[in-house]
Amino acid sequence: MGEPGGAPGQEDGNTVARDYYGTLGVRQDATSEEIKRAYRKLARELHPDVNPDEGAQERFREVTVAYEVLSDPQKRKIVDMGGDPLGNGGGGGGRDPFAGFGLGDIMDAFFGGGMGGGRGPRSRVQPGSDALIRIELSLEECNTGVTRELTVDTAVLCDVCRGAGAADGSGAQVCDTCAGRGEIQSVQRSFLGQVVTARPCPVCRGVGEVIPDPCRQCGGDGRVRARRTITAKVPPGVADGMRVRLSGQGEVGPGGGPAGDLYVEVVEQPHPTFERNGADLHCTVRIPMTTAALGAVLPLETLDDTVELELDAGIQPNTELLLTGHGLPRLRSSGRVDGRGDLHVHVEVEVPGKLDARQTELLRELASIRGEEDQIVSATNGRGGGLFSRLRARHR
Repeated sequence: MGEPGGAPGQEDGNTVARDYYGTLGVRQDATSEEIKRAYRKLARELHPDVNPDEGAQERFREVTVAYEVLSDPQKRKIVDMGGDPLGNGGGGGGRDPFAGFGLGDIMDAFFGGGMGGGRGPRSRVQPGSDALIRIELSLEECNTGVTRELTVDTAVLCDVCRGAGAADGSGAQVCDTCAGRGEIQSVQRSFLGQVVTARPCPVCRGVGEVIPDPCRQCGGDGRVRARRTITAKVPPGVADGMRVRLSGQGEVGPGGGPAGDLYVEVVEQPHPTFERNGADLHCTVRIPMTTAALGAVLPLETLDDTVELELDAGIQPNTELLLTGHGLPRLRSSGRVDGRGDLHVHVEVEVPGKLDARQTELLRELASIRGEEDQIVSATNGRGGGLFSRLRARHR
């Protein structure tokens, strides 16, 4: 770290520290858990397996670097002090006694990273990344659950070297550049004395080993990209945006490291009849005014079967009927189903727009029998009390 020159935001010979908090979209006083959540959210949107756009891939690298910095307490302290643990550390040209050192290098030198205290080589075997795939499900499939055969394109273990990265009959050797330490040290003098900095070895990339004869299939990485088919079981009750985790089905790590997880995200399609609210369902039935007046028992198809919908005589518009247990399964965070939701039926009464002479005659006769010719039953503002009674009270 701390390589001089070429940093973004460079003006007049001075390097401006990168805004790691802004990159992740968090406040400077964000907790480590908030930083982790912000990174996970962005990583799911920008991961190359999900978003192949080149701009998204560059953005993914930026947020990953920002997370690595802010999740390290020592590096975050440097950021909060106005420095950049991965940048130049600023300076005033040739007069700067720290020219050539990043602020992170100087902090390392005085707080355990430098003065000969190396970190040692890192393992060539690293855990793999998680992967994400989206599947579209109808409301009926969300109700019953499904088993799908999914085709995914991920990194898998190289079947030639089995993750070793070396061609058959060869193996890794100690890096001559760093003598197996995984890092190289440099000593420079400043007004504080000698400053010893340690950087990952550019030859072995911090591993401490090199592979002179890499595997021809994977190029020494221990993994290759391949298309494979896996079986995903989606439980009943899933909803739009929910994710099912398939452990160990993600990307195999460098050097044949353990695979990450594969997340199957549900994209729920709209339904022509039902609208979903959690485990509850809502639908609207429209009935003619004669049915509303006389009452009826009507068949109603739910997601599972056909039920009898009882409409009492004289049912009013905007009445809501509740059919208990005819909603969706209630899926808990544990993956278990705990009962079912309800079906809410909203009743609308349709008034005929056109009547023939006979129909008009019959309705006038009914209105006459009921004493309803040209009559307003009531007029209110919805807060209680008739409109005309309030007008009379106002003029007394």
